[in-house]
Amino acid sequence: MKPEIGQTAPDFTAPVTGEGYGEEAMLSLGDLRGERVVLVFYPKDDTPGCTKQACALRDGWDSLKTRAKIFGVSIDPVKRHRKFITKYNLSYPLIADEDKVIVEAYGVWVEKSLYGKKYMGTERSTFVIGADGRIEAVLEKVSPDAHLELLHQALDGRD
Repeated sequence: MKPEIGQTAPDFTAPVTGEGYGEEAMLSLGDLRGERVVLVFYPKDDTPGCTKQACALRDGWDSLKTRAKIFGVSIDPVKRHRKFITKYNLSYPLIADEDKVIVEAYGVWVEKSLYGKKYMGTERSTFVIGADGRIEAVLEKVSPDAHLELLHQALDGRD
């Protein structure tokens, strides 16, 4: 079940890599209390939709970086994240949720369907978490093309 606006965001500790995080770094959401945080859940590194979304965040980074700490989250391992960051020069860190603890806590590990086949995967969703640790906005089933604008609206407090 997805946490809703006003609820406390589920805490987690997970490996993180990229902007400002070195080898074998770990991130706990609780350590970021007092800062606004955005968790961008996406299915898989280096796939067409995820790359489009990641590059849009990269290209809009100047207008985002002062408004919140932004993290991409997928079930890919750190090694794959590093390749994705390097290949596309991503400006923000990526969290590796290989054990699916975070995607399950945020209710984005869901049954999906492609060409009639059902499988489990990560729903493309974004959570804006306030400095008090409560959910401010939830962007569900986001289109990669619309994500950046919707995120700006959420950070501005508009729906």
